Amino acid sequence: MTTKFGPSGISDSFYEDGYKSSIDYPMWLQKMGLELYEYSFGRGINLKEETAIKIGEMAKKYGIQLSIHAPYYINFASEDENIVQKSIEYLKKSSYFAKIMGADRVVFHPGSSAKIERKRAFKNCKNGIYNAINELIKDGLYPDIMICPETMGKQNQIGTLDEILEICEFDDKIVPTIDFGHIHALGRGALNSVEDFEFIINKVEDKLGKDRVNDLHCHFSRIEWTNAGEKKHWTLDDDDYGPEFDDLAVVLVKRDLSVRIICESRKNMAEDALKLERIYIDTLNALKKKY
Repeated sequence: MTTKFGPSGISDSFYEDGYKSSIDYPMWLQKMGLELYEYSFGRGINLKEETAIKIGEMAKKYGIQLSIHAPYYINFASEDENIVQKSIEYLKKSSYFAKIMGADRVVFHPGSSAKIERKRAFKNCKNGIYNAINELIKDGLYPDIMICPETMGKQNQIGTLDEILEICEFDDKIVPTIDFGHIHALGRGALNSVEDFEFIINKVEDKLGKDRVNDLHCHFSRIEWTNAGEKKHWTLDDDDYGPEFDDLAVVLVKRDLSVRIICESRKNMAEDALKLERIYIDTLNALKKKY
C-alpha cells in the first residue's frame, strides 16, 4: 500500500486509554496500524523544544511520518505589513519545530480577503508567501521543510483550488494541501461522485504535473456547510454530511497514487483515519479482483 493515513491532532480515546503525554502518541498510533501524524500548532506554538524533540524521536522509533500545521491566524493576504511579518515569523517558527521534530511538511492557511478586493488580497498572499520562502531559505529550513498551503472552505478565505495551485506553481517544493472537506463545503456540497474527485486530481495534474500529484498532502473529513462555506467538521459516522471517502478511494487506487491522507474528524480522528485506511484497502482488493 502506497497511500498512508493518520490523524490531525490527538483522539480523545488516547487519554481515555490512560496516556497522559503526547510523547506517547506515535507509539499509540503505530499500535493502531497508522503511519502519519499531523501535529497541530493551530492555536499557537506553545510546545517546549525538548518535548518536540522527544515526540520526533518517538515518531522515528515507531515509523510515524510527521507533518506540522502552522497557526490558524497566519494571514499573508493582509494589507497590514505587521500582520504579514508576524505570519512570516509563525511560518518560520513552525518550520523550525518541524525540523527538530523530524517532520518534512508545514501546512498553513494562506489568509483572508476580509474587506480587501479578492484579486488584490490574492496578490498580497502570493507576495507574502514568496517572501516567507526567502526567509526560510536564509534560515536553512527550506526546501528540506516543504510548505503546504491549504485549500480553504469559506468564501472570504484565500484558498480555492485554483488559487492554491497558482501559488504552488512558483516552486516544486511547495506542496498543495488538498482538503477535500473544504472543497466540498466551499462548493456547497460539490463532491458527490468518483468523477467529482477525479476532476480535482486532474486539475492538480494539469497544473503541477504527474510527479507532484503522486506526493499530495490531503485532509479528509465529513463537513457541515452553509452558503458561506465550511461550518463544522464531523466524524465518518455522521453520514448526514459528505463527502464520501469511498469515491476518493476509487480514484487513488485506479491511478495508483501515493498520497498522504490526514483525517480531521472531530474527537476521534485516529479511529476515523483507520476507517479510511480500511476503505482504501477494501477498494484496492476489490479493484484487483475486477481487473
